[in-house]
Amino acid sequence: KVILVQVNPGEAFTIQRDDGQFQCITGPAQVPMMSPNGSVPQIYVPPGYVQQIIEENGVRRVLVLPQTEFHPGGHSPLHHPPPPPPHAHLQAFIPHPHIMHPPPHLYSGMAGGTGDMNPQYISQYHPAHTTIYSEQDTHPPHGRAAFAHRDERASKTYERLQKKLKERQGVGGGGCGVLALSKDSPPPSPQKSRGTPPSGGDLQNGLGGKGAEEQAQPSTAVTALVKSPGRGKETESGEAKALQERLNSICKPVVTDIQARGASLSWVAPSRTEGDDEPKEGEEGPAEPSFTYEVSVSYSGKDGKYKSAYSGVELSATLQDLRPATDYHVRVQAMCNCLQGIPSEPVSFTTLSCEPDKPSPPRKASGTKSSLVLQWKAPCDNGSKIQNYILQWDEVLAYVWKIKYIYIQYIFCPTIIYSFRSEFSEGVHIMTSCSVPAPPLSPELIQSGVTWLCVRWHRPAGSPKEDEISYVLEMEEEGSGYGFQASYDGDELSHTARNLHRSTTYRFRVVAYNAEGKSNPSGVSEFTTAPDRPGCPCRLAVKGKPHPTSFRLTWDPPKDNGGSDVTKYVAELSEGLSGSSWNQVYSGSAMECVCDGLSPGCSYQARVHCFSAGGESPLMEPLQVQTPPVPPGPCQPPRVVGKPKSREVQLRWAPPLVDGGSAVSSYSVEMFAPQMDEGREVYQGSELDCTVGSLLPGRTYGFRLRAANKAGYGPFSERSEVTTGPGAPEACRPPHVTCKSPTCAVISWETPPCNGAAVSEYRLEWGAAEGSMQTCYTGAALSHEMRGLLPATNYFCRVQAVNVAGVGPFSDAVLCQTPCSVPGPVSNVHALRESEMRVEGSRTTERDEEDEEGEEARPLLYSPSTCLGLRWEAPCDHGSEITSYLIDLGERQPILTGPVTKYIIQNLQPDTTYRIRIQALNSLGAGPCSHTFKLKTKPLPPLPPRLECTASSHQTLRLKWGEGPAKAQPTDSLLYHLQMEDKSGRFISLYKGPCHTHKVQRLNESTSYTFRIQAFNEAGEGPFSTVYTFTTPRSPPAPLKAPRVERVDESCEVSWETLPPMKGDPAIYCLQSMQGNSEFKQIYKGSATSYQLPNLSSSTEYRFRVCAIRQCQDAPEIIGPYSSTIILLPPRVDSPGVSGTTGSKAAEAQKPKRSMTDEQFSFLIIALLAVTSILIAVAIQYFVIE
Repeated sequence: KVILVQVNPGEAFTIQRDDGQFQCITGPAQVPMMSPNGSVPQIYVPPGYVQQIIEENGVRRVLVLPQTEFHPGGHSPLHHPPPPPPHAHLQAFIPHPHIMHPPPHLYSGMAGGTGDMNPQYISQYHPAHTTIYSEQDTHPPHGRAAFAHRDERASKTYERLQKKLKERQGVGGGGCGVLALSKDSPPPSPQKSRGTPPSGGDLQNGLGGKGAEEQAQPSTAVTALVKSPGRGKETESGEAKALQERLNSICKPVVTDIQARGASLSWVAPSRTEGDDEPKEGEEGPAEPSFTYEVSVSYSGKDGKYKSAYSGVELSATLQDLRPATDYHVRVQAMCNCLQGIPSEPVSFTTLSCEPDKPSPPRKASGTKSSLVLQWKAPCDNGSKIQNYILQWDEVLAYVWKIKYIYIQYIFCPTIIYSFRSEFSEGVHIMTSCSVPAPPLSPELIQSGVTWLCVRWHRPAGSPKEDEISYVLEMEEEGSGYGFQASYDGDELSHTARNLHRSTTYRFRVVAYNAEGKSNPSGVSEFTTAPDRPGCPCRLAVKGKPHPTSFRLTWDPPKDNGGSDVTKYVAELSEGLSGSSWNQVYSGSAMECVCDGLSPGCSYQARVHCFSAGGESPLMEPLQVQTPPVPPGPCQPPRVVGKPKSREVQLRWAPPLVDGGSAVSSYSVEMFAPQMDEGREVYQGSELDCTVGSLLPGRTYGFRLRAANKAGYGPFSERSEVTTGPGAPEACRPPHVTCKSPTCAVISWETPPCNGAAVSEYRLEWGAAEGSMQTCYTGAALSHEMRGLLPATNYFCRVQAVNVAGVGPFSDAVLCQTPCSVPGPVSNVHALRESEMRVEGSRTTERDEEDEEGEEARPLLYSPSTCLGLRWEAPCDHGSEITSYLIDLGERQPILTGPVTKYIIQNLQPDTTYRIRIQALNSLGAGPCSHTFKLKTKPLPPLPPRLECTASSHQTLRLKWGEGPAKAQPTDSLLYHLQMEDKSGRFISLYKGPCHTHKVQRLNESTSYTFRIQAFNEAGEGPFSTVYTFTTPRSPPAPLKAPRVERVDESCEVSWETLPPMKGDPAIYCLQSMQGNSEFKQIYKGSATSYQLPNLSSSTEYRFRVCAIRQCQDAPEIIGPYSSTIILLPPRVDSPGVSGTTGSKAAEAQKPKRSMTDEQFSFLIIALLAVTSILIAVAIQYFVIE
């Protein structure tokens, strides 16, 4: 917040900058300062001066004035304690040393109040040179400055000090003053600018309760000082001192007309003292100053705390709201502009006594059925002792039908009698003891929400109106298992249960209780909460540039749709920025719309909300849109909407044709009662219609309307006269119901009081539930016959009367029950699934499937080829229990069953259609048949195919069944289920599908496995085949690595790796050799892992390979694959000169070379093909495409 510090001409102001240097600012200047917390800076004044806060036109000023009593003994400006340290990083205001003894200074500032001044501010002014003054006196910033009372001795001391200062400093230019000022000292006037006195329009010199007119009185004394800049400083100080002494010389007030709760005061204005100079002839004296007076009152003694009771310019005042028989002290204080005198001597007075205060209503202490004990509190006696009390009562008998007790109710009114009698207390109704209330009816649902249910109930039937009955509403959540819990306890007849779950069913019941005890719970009612609503749409914006009369809105769907899709978006528009009246401009599924027909140069607010199955979304934040202005182009009397009612009238009006350049913000409607010339306001708001209630029927009322905008209210419209209609009839008595048959009843009723207009028709409501009755008859007859009713059913009915005035209230609901009858027709008949057609009492078998996690009991089922399962819902028994059902199959004999709702028909033909209908029977006869429906049995399931093994290895078995291709065809309707027995003897599923082959993998060698197969189609699952057993062969040894060959003179030694035994079978090895280009021949067979071949030829190349042979105990040997071939080259004979250099190469050439395996050769071919393809692609890209 910016604080402006005004430096007057001739004054100086010193501040500290951010870099630590000090700057001196000379007037005239305005220094903008930054306030961190928006408070007025603390001003440090020199000794002998005080500060005052003045508020003028919203601007607060700090005025520095000389103190009325100054004791300078030993106080030097250089030895005063320093001011409070400023903040670590914010600098404080530092005054200039030349303002050590200045005349009044005037600083202006903007602040929120005088009680939050802080010396921490940041300067925004940077002059050139600086001067510092480090120590100065502080003054508390709260409230106005306290003017000390001074006696005669203090005044003389002050005068001597002023005289010594004049002699020491000498006389300055422009006149003689109290202090001789330096050249940098400020001028002696508290003016804001030369020749302009300060305005006192908003002065708040610590006085409460001043009006704006009283505070705006100018001070002529100070004004005279301000307007005379050429006077000497001694003259100005002398006039201020004379004015201060005049304010202090006010006399004490005179009290007259003392009453019990008020008194009148008067006083005399302060007069001039003898020392004041009279104006000479021909000279115009100073203007008489305008005084303001403040009256303060104390009721705690002469030296007690005084409170302000009046503040103004009058010389008399009336004190109100005083206490009777109380001692008061009152004093008056005079003020003139910024100066205020000391309060006058207090004067005391005592208010008169009066009648006691009105007592509080009595309360019941205890009581029985025939007696009452009452108590009340003693009121204030108002100065005179209370002698006695008067207790008045009135007995009211309230007889309750069919109850032997008589309840007596008393109305007690205690009062007090002395010299004066007080007012009677308020009447109270107190009732003697009664009995426990009857159980109330079941609760009813008023309204439901997402997380709340509003439930109401009725007072128990037969309970007297004087009985104070309270209710306990109990609630149970469906499936919670906690039972009924108390949700409300009080005397209201409705309650809203909140913090519920959405789309959840809750059960409610009500218990009534009074002082005698609790009733039994009512019947249980079930209500369900509603689904949640979606969130508001997002990113509402204007598409394109707004036109003078239209603009286009766009938005995005909501982030949370509440669980259901948004079905509709609704865009609303409000003229102006108040948002009080919203009009729908679009409704649809699109996410943009055009708002047209607007007024140019007006502000509008737009918002969008959406609807879904959960309800309406919350309203989004409005978007403000300003239409471009164009050149613009009074209120009609309000009109009546519809027909006037007996006690209320609905009015509607149109906006004014010219809004004056500002949107209409509100309307005011005044009503003129019959034979009344003054009207009263009955409506004020922004809507274009209102409903005026509390009217009398058949009266003529006048209404007029005016509109308001930012400038205020406009003129009233012409009056419009409206006459209210007659009243509606009263409630009818409960109707009488007579049942003629199980499906027919006659309802009759009596004519009620019509309230001035004949009954034109009656409306009868009828329904199976008391809360969901519907109108079944409208006419002028007094009876009606209801047909088509359900037997053994409870019905409710009520009636209301209608005349030209309106509709009367409904009568009490009447309950009737129709007689019993034969059952109703069977409905909702459907066939059982195959899994539901179980044979009762049958044994179950166990099976495992790969897609199921555990064991599953499979019961014996009825065959769907020869059986049909039926299930139906039990029809209404119409008051008599159903004993059996009759199933009609057409040509076959009907089947009679017991009171069941499920039956399986057996011994039917496969693939056959049957026409079936069902009929219910009870003790009164057979009911109507159900509708005829057709069911068809399935054909017989297929037989299992033959299973055979087509290929096997030590880890796999390939199985084949049936005739057909190995792969499945799209037209195959026959499926197969292959199972294998595991170690525990259970069959697990291996394959399900239409193929005719399956390969079983991850088997063990030389192991027998058991399989079975089953075929199934749309007719069902066929039987499993017989068990087939297949065995896997033994596995051959693993291939060995290439052997290692070492030449030793004319022989070589061949060695190879060792294989471990395979399941107890040992392994032997077979070594083959090939010399030159001949065939491989076996040269060794045994269990050793090395062999030495002698007599090698020095010019022949040898090749070696080895394989492992598994020696089975009960089967022939199994030969494994041969290893890769290793080559032994003949030794080279080199010359002696070359042998030394080529020794390493010969030794390297003698090393055996490994041949490339098939996998390595395949990888090499693939790598060559990939490189060739890449090169061809690069060439095509470069030469052809580019």
